[in-house]
Amino acid sequence: MSFITEFPTIDTETLRSIKKSIDAGFKAFSRTYGDNIESLFNPVRFFLIESEQFLTNTPWFIILTIIAIIAWLGSRNIKVVATVVVILLLIGYLDMWENTMKTISMTFVAAIMAITFGIPLGILMAKSHIIQRIMNPVLDVMQTMPSFVYLIPVVMLLGIGKVPGLIAVVVYSIPPIIRLTNLGIRLVNQSVIEAADSYGASNTQKLIHIQIPLALPTIMAGINQTIMLALSMVVIASMIGVTGLGQPVLMAIQNQYFTLGIFNGFAIVGIAIVFDRVSQAYGKRIQESHGIADDK
Repeated sequence: MSFITEFPTIDTETLRSIKKSIDAGFKAFSRTYGDNIESLFNPVRFFLIESEQFLTNTPWFIILTIIAIIAWLGSRNIKVVATVVVILLLIGYLDMWENTMKTISMTFVAAIMAITFGIPLGILMAKSHIIQRIMNPVLDVMQTMPSFVYLIPVVMLLGIGKVPGLIAVVVYSIPPIIRLTNLGIRLVNQSVIEAADSYGASNTQKLIHIQIPLALPTIMAGINQTIMLALSMVVIASMIGVTGLGQPVLMAIQNQYFTLGIFNGFAIVGIAIVFDRVSQAYGKRIQESHGIADDK
C-alpha cells in the first residue's frame, strides 16, 4: 500500500553518498586543475580590466562623445543618438556613472565573447544535422538552468572575481546567438542556394556572400537577445564579485533600500535601451547595405 501512496525513492544514505562523491571529485578536480584553467583566461582578464579602466578613468564627456559617435556610425539616426546621450546624461547626473561604465565594460566583453563563439557554433549547427542534434539538448539545458546555478561551478573552479563572473555571463547569454544563427542560415531560400551552385560558387562563397547576409535579420536578433541576457546576468554575477550596477541592487535587496534598487534598476534598463537601439539600427543598416528588404 505504501508503494501506491508514496513515490519510490533511492535510499537516503546511498543518495547522500553519491552526492558526496560527486562533490569530492569536483573539488579535487578544482584543486588540481583550477590554476591551469584560470591561466587560460588571462588574456580575457587583461581585456576586461583594460576596458573597464578606460571607461572609468577617461573623462565622462570623452566617453559620452565616443558612445555618441558609435551610435551615429551604427544607426545614422539622430533620434537614436539623442536617446543614447540623454540616457547617459541622466545616469551620470544621478551619480551612477562609474558603476554604469563597469557594467557596460562587462556586458561588452561578454557579448564579444558570446558572439565570437556563438556565431561559428550556429554555422556548424546549420551545416551539420549531427552537430545540431548534439547541440540542441545542450542549449535546452543552458537556457532552462536557473541563472544562479551557473555561479556554483565557476566559483569552485576559479574563485570569486571578474573572470568567474564573466564566464557565467557568457555561458548564460550565448544560447540565443547560437540558435538564431543556426535558424537564420537554415531559413535561407534554397532556390538562392541552387542558383549559386549553378554558377559554381564554393561552400565558403555561399556562406559569406549569400547565407550570412540573408540570415542577418535573424542573427542580429540573436545578438540583441544575447546582449540583453548578458545585462541581466551581470546583476546576478554581482554575488561573486562582479562590480557595477549589480552590487548596489544586491545591497538594496539585502538592506531593503528601495530607492537605491530602483535607481540602479532604471540605470540597467537605460543601458539595455542604449544597446538595443544601437544594435537594431546597426543591423538594419547592414541589411540595407546587402540589399535585404525588411519584409524578407
